[in-house]
Amino acid sequence: MEESIFQPYLSAKSLFKIDREILRPAYIPERLPHREGYIDQLAQILATALRGERPSNILIFGKTGTGKTAVVKYIENEFRKADAARMVSYLYLNCEIVDTPYAVLQSIGNRFIENFHQRIPFTGLSTDRVYNLLREKLDEEKRVVIIVLDEIDKIISKNGDDLLYQLLKINDDLTKARVSLIGISNDLKFTEYLDPRVKSRLADEKVVFPPYNAEELFDILADRAHRAFDNGTSPDAVLHLIAALAAQEHGDARRALDLLRVSAELAERQGDDHLSDEHVQKAKSKIELDTVLEAVKSLPTQSKLILLCVLLNEEIGNTKLTTGEVYTTYRELCRKTGVSPLTQRRVTDLISELDMLGLVHARVKSFGRAGRTKEIQASVPVVDVKKVLEKDEVLAEARGYRLKVQTTLL
Repeated sequence: MEESIFQPYLSAKSLFKIDREILRPAYIPERLPHREGYIDQLAQILATALRGERPSNILIFGKTGTGKTAVVKYIENEFRKADAARMVSYLYLNCEIVDTPYAVLQSIGNRFIENFHQRIPFTGLSTDRVYNLLREKLDEEKRVVIIVLDEIDKIISKNGDDLLYQLLKINDDLTKARVSLIGISNDLKFTEYLDPRVKSRLADEKVVFPPYNAEELFDILADRAHRAFDNGTSPDAVLHLIAALAAQEHGDARRALDLLRVSAELAERQGDDHLSDEHVQKAKSKIELDTVLEAVKSLPTQSKLILLCVLLNEEIGNTKLTTGEVYTTYRELCRKTGVSPLTQRRVTDLISELDMLGLVHARVKSFGRAGRTKEIQASVPVVDVKKVLEKDEVLAEARGYRLKVQTTLL
């Protein structure tokens, strides 16, 4: 039988002792180092649910990778252990995925409807009708329902705060059941945009998770590495390097775990039996490139076109561009691709947005009385990003296009 292309990799020795999922952020370990105090704080607030009483609503703030989601899911597991009478229903929803009021109410309602044929449909009813179905379903028995809305600011920025108002006032319409909300957000300021009635009800308790420092990240990595690898596979010096790199990036534990996992996967592919600093540096470059490419893929067409203009100029040696030069190339590409051109002022705004995303570097340069302009440079790998941009169907006509090298007459 002919050997498949996967065989050499399947027969190679794996660096991972059990399962590489242990190094993914979604994995919830039996203990969460340096978050015990916050777990205890939330347990004190939520314990009343086990007595059949409604706990206070909670808002949890903190930057990405500070353990907010992990702590909330850890508490869900603890409720399962403690709630023998099944008095508490604990529902977790990510508002980046379930991102409309209808979808949130439908997702909650369907958790309480066992009969598939009676389930609330994905679409077709009014939001008020779905709210009433949810209320009726919740009130069928005495229970406490804790609803966790992760990335809560995303649904508010997209749809306003009507959904929150409905969920916060639902207790006024219930007789048997009781509902509490836990909101999780990276944005400390999002409550400023809420209706005062919603704001006062939602923020009964506030908990702020600080970023991890390098020592705390090392402890998290050491704990996971102990579970994931045999002794000696991930030396402490390597874990300290990963912790230091992640601490520079706002103390992000997700980034630290991704860096450890990708470093191990690279070492495994090279046939090495332990991690080294070289594996970490290669993994860092790979993750950064992957992040950039994902950001580029999600750009609107006009922003992709402007970024392509900068890259095409970079290819022929025009590394420092004025806004006017970018706009000239942009008009040329619009003609080639059939895209309707924007005004120069709007293109300038989009260049600023690309600068904020870290895809270009736009510095304001003053020429005295001659005025000011932006000096624009690409801050991404030209070849890799250009390949991604050329996959966009709208930019198909620009595939393989090269600008003419302009010569200046002296």
